[in-house]
Amino acid sequence: MSREISAVALFSGGLDSMISMQLLREQGIKVYALNFNIGFGSNKDKSEYFKNAAKQVGAELVQINIARQFFDNILFKPKYGYGRFFNPCIDCHANMFSHAFSAMLELGASFAISGEVLGQRPKSQRKEAMDQVRKLVRSIGEDSKYDSILSRDGSDASKPRFLDELVLRPMSAKLLEESFPERAGWVERERLLGISGRSRNFQLSMVEKYGWKYHEKPGGGCLLTDTSVALKIKDMVAHREVVFEDIELFKVGRYMVLENGARCVVSRNEQESKKLDIENHAFMEKIEAKDVLGPIALIERNAKHEDKILAGRIVLSYAKTNTEGMYDIKIGDSLYTLSPYPREEVKKFLLMEM
Repeated sequence: MSREISAVALFSGGLDSMISMQLLREQGIKVYALNFNIGFGSNKDKSEYFKNAAKQVGAELVQINIARQFFDNILFKPKYGYGRFFNPCIDCHANMFSHAFSAMLELGASFAISGEVLGQRPKSQRKEAMDQVRKLVRSIGEDSKYDSILSRDGSDASKPRFLDELVLRPMSAKLLEESFPERAGWVERERLLGISGRSRNFQLSMVEKYGWKYHEKPGGGCLLTDTSVALKIKDMVAHREVVFEDIELFKVGRYMVLENGARCVVSRNEQESKKLDIENHAFMEKIEAKDVLGPIALIERNAKHEDKILAGRIVLSYAKTNTEGMYDIKIGDSLYTLSPYPREEVKKFLLMEM
């Protein structure tokens, strides 16, 4: 090759993206593993896992936070709609490619890859869905910042005409139209794969072949495909304007609809209490017991007084209290002395119980 070829990879942490990167590394291609935070990944900090997983295939990890941009531009207005839950997979994937190509320019890389397997997922990995992503990526490529890597009139055979031609899917490459990196000889097509369908047997055999210590089971990624998260978002959308700071309300805690319609979220453990301890939240105020060990809750600022008192009593019902006792609890800036709400009756306010 006349110049060093490198690629940026959409790296979810799963086996498909790992194998895709491995296939390129075996061809001597440098790979940047781009891991995007859209705000709805795991509730656990997986930075160390991503670092180790990328390292074992010889890729350089690059973590990019696009949560705010995803919330503002994609989550509530996807061009291609949602899957079974609140997952705008097609638009989300194209959006990741958009950021990947921006990173490609910054890193001086040559093309972008994805670990998609044809037919593996019903919403985002059908041939039709991949074509929809291709159309979105092509429109992204109309930005003048890509002029230097494209030959829009086709006069320079060393460059593709359209940005989507620089997308390579190594797992199913032999079943798809030849990409520009293959046509240009940057990548040997015969050393790529032609996998389709939902079977994971091949992927698991690769784990054994390479002796990988770090790998994830399939299906544990985006929380937008979680039933409870999707229901919470749909409920809040119907209730009021959703703001970026609401994301934690959907991901953790007991989500409740109170008697007068206020929404309240109560933490289930110390870790969730930390995540719900949000300062200057746009629509919510904090509730916490002052003299007993208990959870933190958030309730809407404009909730009726009766709902705030109810929420305070619910928090006490989950705290280390006696049912007949009276306890100090702070709701927003006000201090009250309340009795716990009967624990056995609390579940009627839980969204998932309705």
